[in-house]
Amino acid sequence: MIPQNIALYSWSNGVIMIAIFGLVCLTLIGFLIKFMTTSDRDKEEPKER
Repeated sequence: MIPQNIALYSWSNGVIMIAIFGLVCLTLIGFLIKFMTTSDRDKEEPKER
């Protein structure tokens, strides 16, 4: 009866860490898509002086 009442592991810390990791992954994927879709046409054209 006593072992059933003792919490052997707290799931809240793991859930928070997984959520933070997921947000970081989504942010990195968003930056990757942003950089892939931006055009570099301004840099390719020669500048006139």
